[in-house]
Amino acid sequence: MIYLIAFLILLALIYGPQWWVQRILAKYNHQDEQNFPGTGGELARHLLDKYGLFDVKVEITEGGDHYDPINRAVRLTKDKHDSKTLTAITVSAHECGHALQHAAQEPLFQWRTRLAMASLWANRLGSFLLFAAPILVLVTKVPSSGVLTALGAFLVMGFSLVVQLVTLPVELDASFKKALPILEHGYLDEKQKRPARKILKAAAWTYVAGAMAGLLNFWRWLAVLRR
Repeated sequence: MIYLIAFLILLALIYGPQWWVQRILAKYNHQDEQNFPGTGGELARHLLDKYGLFDVKVEITEGGDHYDPINRAVRLTKDKHDSKTLTAITVSAHECGHALQHAAQEPLFQWRTRLAMASLWANRLGSFLLFAAPILVLVTKVPSSGVLTALGAFLVMGFSLVVQLVTLPVELDASFKKALPILEHGYLDEKQKRPARKILKAAAWTYVAGAMAGLLNFWRWLAVLRR
């Protein structure tokens, strides 16, 4: 019974924030009672030009809102790019916050970018090792080939966890040291400031949940490998 309760609490800690994030973003993603002069995409273009980032593009994407440091582009989903909701405005400012981090060559942002790129290769190599390890054990009859499984698990799960942990402070900075001060000085009225903070907190919690899920998966792999 104790294990069941602990498991349910763990699930709530991991999936609860994800549910709350979607609820908050949806709640403020309606046109009602909004007085913004432009859409999320137009605000992004305005902010980038305001800070001299003329070479950073603003694009519509189906892959989720994000800033692409390789192609120098703020990418927004169509509902954020084309609408004037508080969610659209706040998320657009947040992604522009990443462009500002990049332009300033902030160390933590640069580390996150390098780790994210390395993570792609680590995942590919780790997945290959996880696939190849049992085959090698069967072919060579050498149980120590299981070391490859451990290495593969670390590369897939451990590396992703490191990226998540480094990502969180980068996201918090983009939200509360970049986007929020900008929005609170001339872009939001008083009644919109508190909801905007909720949206930014919700965005940060996605990475908290991601890090916790990654930690859980890593622990599970460690438990499997100890057997």
